[in-house]
Amino acid sequence: MSEHRRKPPQPQGGGRAAARRGQSGSSSGRRAAPRGATGSPADYGLGQGSTDEERSYGGRAEARRAAQRSGGGRRRAADPGRGGRPGGPSGPGRGRGRAPDPGRKRLIDYPRAGKYGVARWVPSWKLVAGLFIGFIGSLVAVAGIGYAMVSVPNVADTAKAQNNVFYWSDKTEMVATGGETNRQIVNLSQIPKAMQYAVVSQENKTFYTDSGIDPKGIARAVFNMARGGETQGGSTITQQYVKNARLDDQSQTITRKFKEIFISIKVGATVSKDEIMQGYLNSAYYGRNAYGIQAAARAYFNKNSVQLNPGECAFLAAMLKGATYYDPAGATSIDPAATQEANSKRALRQMQNTLDKMVQYHHLDAATRAKYTTLPDVKNPRSNTQLAGQIGYLVDLAKAYLINNTNITANDLQRGGYSIYTTFDKNKVKELETSVKNVQKANIKPKDRPKTDTHVQFGGASVDPTTGAIKAIYGGEDATKHFTNNADVTGAQVGSTFKPFVLAAAMKWGVRDRSLGPEQAQDERTPVSPKSLYSGKNKLKIEDYDKTVWKNEKGEEWLQTNDGNESYGSPPKYQIDLREAMRESVNSAYVQLGMDVGLDKVKEAAMDAGLKENSLAGTNYPSFSIGISDPSAIRMAGAYATFAASGEHRDPFSVTKVESKDGTIYTHEDKPNEAFTSKVADNVTDVLKTVVDKGTGTAAQLPGRQVAGKTGTTDGNKSAWFVGYTPQLSTSITMFRYNDDESEKNRTFLEMYGTGGQKKIHGASFPAEIWHDYMAEALKNEPVKDFPTPEPIGTIVNAAPSPTAVPTPTATLTSPSPSPTPSETLTSPSPSPSQSCKFSWQCTDTGGTDTGGTDGGVTPTPTATDTSGTGNSRGNGNGGLFGGPAG
Repeated sequence: MSEHRRKPPQPQGGGRAAARRGQSGSSSGRRAAPRGATGSPADYGLGQGSTDEERSYGGRAEARRAAQRSGGGRRRAADPGRGGRPGGPSGPGRGRGRAPDPGRKRLIDYPRAGKYGVARWVPSWKLVAGLFIGFIGSLVAVAGIGYAMVSVPNVADTAKAQNNVFYWSDKTEMVATGGETNRQIVNLSQIPKAMQYAVVSQENKTFYTDSGIDPKGIARAVFNMARGGETQGGSTITQQYVKNARLDDQSQTITRKFKEIFISIKVGATVSKDEIMQGYLNSAYYGRNAYGIQAAARAYFNKNSVQLNPGECAFLAAMLKGATYYDPAGATSIDPAATQEANSKRALRQMQNTLDKMVQYHHLDAATRAKYTTLPDVKNPRSNTQLAGQIGYLVDLAKAYLINNTNITANDLQRGGYSIYTTFDKNKVKELETSVKNVQKANIKPKDRPKTDTHVQFGGASVDPTTGAIKAIYGGEDATKHFTNNADVTGAQVGSTFKPFVLAAAMKWGVRDRSLGPEQAQDERTPVSPKSLYSGKNKLKIEDYDKTVWKNEKGEEWLQTNDGNESYGSPPKYQIDLREAMRESVNSAYVQLGMDVGLDKVKEAAMDAGLKENSLAGTNYPSFSIGISDPSAIRMAGAYATFAASGEHRDPFSVTKVESKDGTIYTHEDKPNEAFTSKVADNVTDVLKTVVDKGTGTAAQLPGRQVAGKTGTTDGNKSAWFVGYTPQLSTSITMFRYNDDESEKNRTFLEMYGTGGQKKIHGASFPAEIWHDYMAEALKNEPVKDFPTPEPIGTIVNAAPSPTAVPTPTATLTSPSPSPTPSETLTSPSPSPSQSCKFSWQCTDTGGTDTGGTDGGVTPTPTATDTSGTGNSRGNGNGGLFGGPAG
C-alpha cells in the first residue's frame, strides 16, 4: 500500500482539532502534517517521542485514567472560560465529579459547594439547625391543627350501647339483652373522697399535678400497636376518661390513639381536675353491666354511691381492672380461670393493695385502713329479669362461645348491635327443664330431709351427633339465683361414664404384650374384642403391663374394689367378659384393662372423642379409667355423640351465625374429623346398648327405639351421671350435692347417701329417669333410626387367664347390698325364682345396681392437690365447653 494512502494514528498531543487550530493562522489553507511526523514509531508516542506525563503513567491510556481520577473530564477546553484540564490554571473541569460552583447561591447548600471528597457530603451546622427547626415547627403546626379540630367530650352523651338480639334455632327471637346502659350520673359531691383517692392512688398518683397525658405510656402504646400488639398501660385518668367517653370509636389504631392524645391535652388544659374525676367515675365500666359509680354501687352493694365506705371504694377500684377476673361471683363461662374462688382472691389482693397505697400517699389514715381486711359483702350479680330461668345460661354460653372462638371480644358484645343466631331448640330447652323439675319436685325435699336433700344440683346438655350443635342445656334452677352453669363447668367427677373411652382405646390401640419390654410392648399390641375376659373380683390386685402389682408412691398395693364390695363372674376365677363388665359397671375389670392398654392411650381416646385435656385427671393412678376426671355435661354429651356418629367427631358449638350493621361477620363451619373408625365406634355403641337393654341403665329405655348409654357413680357418692344417645341425639345428665352458700370459704361436694329418700344415689336412679323423660319428649316427632350393625373386631384376650387374674379363694359372691330403687328395676346377680321381675330378661340375666365409678381401693383416691386432679372442690372443674383452648 502506498505511503500517501495510509492514515496514521492521531497523536495524543491534540489530534486533528489541535492540528486545525494550529494552522488557523496559515495562509496556505492546507492541512499541516503533525509536528515531527516522520513515519517513525516515536512520532506516534510509541518510542522516544512520548511525553513525560505519558511515560510517568506508563502510557496514554493510563494518563487519561489518572486525569479522570483527579476530577477532569475527557474534553479539553478551548479557552480559559471553559476551564482547562484538571489541575490547570482555569480551575475544575466540567466533567464528572466537578464540585458545585461556590459563587452560585442555592437555597439548600447540599452537596456543599467548594468542598471535595467526604467534606462535600457532610451537612453544615446551619443546614442541620434549619432542618431541626423546620421539623419542630411542622410538629407544632400539626399539633395546633389537631388541638383546634378536637372537642371536649360530654359524658352524658356517651356509652350509648345497643342491645344484642339472640335467636333460637328456628330464628325466632329469644331475648334482646347485653347492651343496655345501666348508668345514673351523679355529682362529685355524691362520690366519696375515698373513691376518688382510691382511683388516684391505684391508677394515676400524679393526677392533680400532671398535664393529662403520660408521654412514656403513649410511646409504649404506640410501639405496641406498631408491632401489632395491644395498647396497654401508662394512661392517665384524663386519658381513660377520654377513652370511656368515646365508645363510638374503640378501634385499636394509631390514628385513634393520637386523636385521644389531642383530646386529652385539650381536656387537661380546659377542664378542671374535679370535672375530669367526676366524668371518669361516671363513665367507667365496673362490670355487671354497670357504667358509672352509682350503677356500680347498686350492682354490687345495693346502696347509693355516697354511702360507700373506704373498703367498698377500694373494691370498686379493683373492678375497674376488669370485672371478669375480679368479680367474686366469677365468670367461668367466659374464662374457666375466672372462678369464684380465684376472682375473690384477686379482688381481695387488689383491694388491699389499693388501701395500702392510699395510706402511703396520705389519702387514708392507718387506723381507718385497718378496718378493711376482708372482702365486703357483695350482692346478687344479676338483675335483668329477662335472663331468668334458663335464658341467662343460654346467653352466657353463646357469648362465651363467641369470645373463645371468634374475633368478637367481650367489649364488642358489651357495646352491642349484634344479631346472634344460636343452636338452641326452644322446645328441647323447655322439655329438659321440665323433666329436671318434675323429678326434683317429686323426690328432693329439703324441708323434710334437710341433712340429705339440701344443696342438690342437676345439670344437663343435649347435642346433635350429626352436627355438634348444642340443642338444649339445663344450667340450674335460675340464672339470676344460681350463677354457675351446671351444664358447663362444675367439677363433678363423671365416674363410670368414663369406661367407654377405656373400651374404645382397647379396641383402637389394643393391649400391650406383658411378656415384652416397655419399648417393644408399645409396638406389640393386640386389639381386643368385647368378648375378652377379665377378672371381676372385688379387691383385685391391679397389675402393670409387666405383671408387677401396681403400687403407689408410698409402696402400697392397689386393691380395686367394686361398688358394694361385690365380686362378679363365676367363682373361683371370677372371669367376666368386657360386655358384661360394662353392663354391670365392674370397676376391677376396666381398671385392669386400662393398665393393659396404657393410661396414656385411654386419655388420648377420651380427647379424641371430644373431652378437653384440662378437664382430665392425671394418669398417675389406675382409677383414671373409672372416672376421677371432671368434664362438663356438654363435653360428655359431645363425646358420646362421637360414638353415635360412628366415630366422626364434631366439637359442640352454640352459635351458627352473627350479623351486625355491616352484614354477616361470623358463620359456623362444619369441621368433622375421624376420632375412631366406624368399626371401633359401632362396637362401643353395641356394648353400651347392652347397658340399657339388660344392665344398669334400664331406666333409660325408650320403647321402640335403640338406646346406648352408661351410668356413673363416684367415690363417696358425691355425683351421679347418666349419658346416653340415639342416632339423632346425645344427652348427659348429672346430679350432685354442692354447698353453694356464698359465705362458705371452702366449698366442697357433699355425699348423697340418703338423698331423695334413697340409700345411695346411682346414675341409674334420678339421672336416668330425667334422661328418659326428656328424650321421650325430645324425640317424639323424630323418625326411628337404628344404630349400624357392628363388624367383628379384635381378639379375645385372656381366654386362658393367667394365674395373676385368679382371685383369692376367700372371695365369695354376694348379692349387692343396696336395694334397687323403683326407678332402677334391677335385681341382684343371682335372683331366686320367686323374685318379681318387671321384664322377663331380668329373671334370667344378670342385673344388679349401678356399680358406678367408685374408686374404693385400699389406696385412697387422689385429692385435688395431687397431679391426678380429681376436682373434688369448686375451681377444679375446668373442663367445660370453654374450659380449654378454643376448639
